[in-house]
Amino acid sequence: MFVDRLLVTLVHLRHATTHDVLAAWFGVDRSTITRAVNEIRPLLAERCCRIESGVRLRTVADVIAYLDHVRQTGLMDATEIRVRRPTKRRAGRHQFISGKSRCNAMKALVITDAQGRLLFCGATCRGSTADITQARQAGVVDWLAHTWGVEILTDAGYQGLGAQTAGQVITPTQKHHKKAVERMQGIAELRAAQRKAHNQRRVRVEHGSGHLKNWRSLTRHLGRREILDHTLRAVAGLLSDHQHTDRPTPSPIAALPAGRTR
Repeated sequence: MFVDRLLVTLVHLRHATTHDVLAAWFGVDRSTITRAVNEIRPLLAERCCRIESGVRLRTVADVIAYLDHVRQTGLMDATEIRVRRPTKRRAGRHQFISGKSRCNAMKALVITDAQGRLLFCGATCRGSTADITQARQAGVVDWLAHTWGVEILTDAGYQGLGAQTAGQVITPTQKHHKKAVERMQGIAELRAAQRKAHNQRRVRVEHGSGHLKNWRSLTRHLGRREILDHTLRAVAGLLSDHQHTDRPTPSPIAALPAGRTR
C-alpha cells in the first residue's frame, strides 16, 4: 500500500533506520523496502518548500520572485552535510574535503524568510566549493538582476555579492585590523554594533539549518552522494509543511488549570 511505503520512507529519513531493520519491522524483504524508499523519496522531493496558501517554491527563481512579491527579507546560508569518503581510485576525491569542517562533505544552499521558515534547500555541490561560488552557480546573482526590492542577508562568506547585485545581498561589515582599531576607536565600535545587529537578524537561517540536521539522514548522509539533493528537498518540504501549518486556537476551557471547568 502507498501509505505503508510512505511511512517506511518517513521513518528512514527521520531516524536513518537501515533497510534491514525496516524490513524486519514490516515483515517484508529488504529489497521491498529499498524499492519503496527509492520510489517515494523523489515524490517528496518534488513537493519542495511550502509557503502561505499552499504554494510551493521549487527553484531559486521562485524564491526570489516570492520575496519580491511580498517585500520580505530573505536569509541565505550554506550548510555542510558529512558524506561517505570517496573511494581511493576516484578522481578528484580531495574536492569533497571541506576547508571549514575538515571532513568529507557536501554543501547545500539554504534560504529562509525573516522568521527562519524554509523557502529553499538544495543546489548541492562538493564541500570544497566556496559559499559565494555556490550562490553564483545556483543563479542567485542572475535572478536578482531582474528585481530591485529584494533584500537578502548573508554572512561574511558572501562578500562581493553585494556589488554584483546592486546591494540586494547584504553582508556584515568587515573587521578592522588591530592597529586600525586603536586609531579609530569610535568607528570600530560603530561597525561592531552593526555586525551584531546584522547577525541578530541573520541568525534565524542558522536555526533553519539546525532543524534540517535534526533528521538523522542529514546528520551524516550514508547513502549515495548523488541522491543527497533529493533527501534535502524531501526533508525541507516536510519541515515547511510543519512550519506553515495553521494551528487551531486553544479552547478557553483547555487553558484552565486541571480540576477547573469554569
